[in-house]
Amino acid sequence: MKLFKWLYPGLHFKRWLALAFLGFVLAATGTGLLGRLLPWEHQAVLLAWFGELFGPGRVWIGGMLFLALGLPALVYGILKAFRSVVDALAPEERTPLADIMYTRRHLRRGPRIVVIGGGTGLSVLLRGLKQYTSNITAIVTVADDGGSSGRLRGELGMLPPGDIRNCLVALADKESLMEDLLQYRFKSGDLAGHNLGNLLLAALTHVAGGFHEAVQALSKVLAIRGQVLPVTLQNVVLGAELSDGTLVYGESSIPRCRKPIKRVFLVPGDCYPLPEALQAIAGADAVVLGPGSLYTSILPNLLVRGISEAIARTRAVRIYVCNVMTQPGETDGYAASDHLQAIFHHAGPIVDYVVVNQGGIPARLKARYRREGAVPVVVDGDKLRQMEVEVIGANLVHEGNVVRHHPDKLARLILELVLLERKTGEPLRSFNNSLNGRLRSGRM
Repeated sequence: MKLFKWLYPGLHFKRWLALAFLGFVLAATGTGLLGRLLPWEHQAVLLAWFGELFGPGRVWIGGMLFLALGLPALVYGILKAFRSVVDALAPEERTPLADIMYTRRHLRRGPRIVVIGGGTGLSVLLRGLKQYTSNITAIVTVADDGGSSGRLRGELGMLPPGDIRNCLVALADKESLMEDLLQYRFKSGDLAGHNLGNLLLAALTHVAGGFHEAVQALSKVLAIRGQVLPVTLQNVVLGAELSDGTLVYGESSIPRCRKPIKRVFLVPGDCYPLPEALQAIAGADAVVLGPGSLYTSILPNLLVRGISEAIARTRAVRIYVCNVMTQPGETDGYAASDHLQAIFHHAGPIVDYVVVNQGGIPARLKARYRREGAVPVVVDGDKLRQMEVEVIGANLVHEGNVVRHHPDKLARLILELVLLERKTGEPLRSFNNSLNGRLRSGRM
């Protein structure tokens, strides 16, 4: 009975289906007439009729006429019927259908990339990567306890949604309007300081039955390219031991101490990751750490039991993207080797490549960051090579009001490393052939 629903009035589908059927009948008749394939009684009638019209021996003209009328009607009817279905499912879509299909199928053939971190740095990279592959897994920290996320965490007992929200928006198929909506921050009333996206995830957590289910539900709504996973579903608190032995608890409290950090840890320490996160790392072509805050965005993920071990075992290319600027209260005075040493100290030697910025930073931005206590990260290539990693440098700064990595340049550089140094042995020729305009980068 469901098939009869296609015949309901108002679908704008039946007319094109009828045209396609008429075209098929005409084309089949023309083919049968030219090839003498029709039943004898029908063929005799047509031969006599066309013989009178075009003269003896010119019956083939009738066959060609049927083909000339039938084939265009068949093709046009099918295309219009298909277009009516697509318009009903996606009425706002203005991109040619062929471009949509090609893009989505092409992205599915892209390399499998796992990105680990949190904050704005991770979302910057995701915006670049989604243009080249939809096989992206973002593993995101859930140790945030500041701002809207911290309030929801304290009041509702849920995991902090802020970093998760940023990654979902970054991977959304159409991000501009949705980003404005989900990033909207209320400025007055009881909701002042809250992001609409955080509140939406809070509501979905109760409706869907859990935080992970809420993230999956919003992922479907946004049609994201890839998947976003909280690194753990346990309610963890980030702690830090400072250089003077002081213990500090709370992700937002650590940078405010303004003292060198000796180590960070999670409470409870026996938290476990999502199985999907371990599976993604095991099957990845590349695992990327950062960019993002070293102690409060990247390392909290590596401290979850099993994550660093999975990275150590994977056959993927393992890349650390070093920040462009130091971060006050976390990495004051840190060179690139200090960032990497902190990772090795907490998680072991789990990095093959270190990506660093070699581009210049506008003087106005340097001056502004200097007033805040931040300076460009010094790239000490010799020390990095002594740590048995390869250093990849390029101009990666995005021109703007803040110092950020350029999404497309960084994504292209990572993809080049994946395609050139892939360890699994399975070629990515179809994807490699379509990656045009390779980024010029130098190995230091």
